[in-house]
Amino acid sequence: MSRAHALVVVAHPRPDSLTAAAAARAHDRLAAGGWTVDLLDLYREGFDPALRPDDEPDWGDAAKEYSAEVRAHMARITAADLIVVVFPVWWWGLPAIAKGWVDRVWNRGFAYEPSTLHGKRMRWVGLAAGSAAHYATHGFDKAIDLQLRVGISEYCGITDATVHLVHDTLTEPDVTAIDEIVSSTTVAA
Repeated sequence: MSRAHALVVVAHPRPDSLTAAAAARAHDRLAAGGWTVDLLDLYREGFDPALRPDDEPDWGDAAKEYSAEVRAHMARITAADLIVVVFPVWWWGLPAIAKGWVDRVWNRGFAYEPSTLHGKRMRWVGLAAGSAAHYATHGFDKAIDLQLRVGISEYCGITDATVHLVHDTLTEPDVTAIDEIVSSTTVAA
């Protein structure tokens, strides 16, 4: 029987960032819990978030073959039982590189129409400078949850998806919250 496999995606330009530390912690906790883990650092790997015609969905051809770079990322997603995306919350959403990864890779004929992602699990982990109270007061927490959990994950067939915001990261950075997030994801599906 093969071990469960996780893809941990990190989206921050600095390798010494709190986001990178949180992704490393998620990687380590998952590995310690029996997972094999693929760490995808979008910046370190030089991912280009710009959507060009060769990766744009073709509404007349659901079987369109996308670029080699996108197909390689699709293969990494396909291999994963669990996808954990760790990102800084910028302008109350994903950073451009993470949004570009979704735009280019989570494409028609792979992620939707039809989806090949049913049965996968997903954890979105956003590091937010603001307090939980500030996010709740303005509805940012609900907006981010709706966009990521429903608008991306569930739209693409991933029903076991959660969004976790780690707040107060400028004043009280604590990546131990990652422990609870990944510990709640057991190896057995």
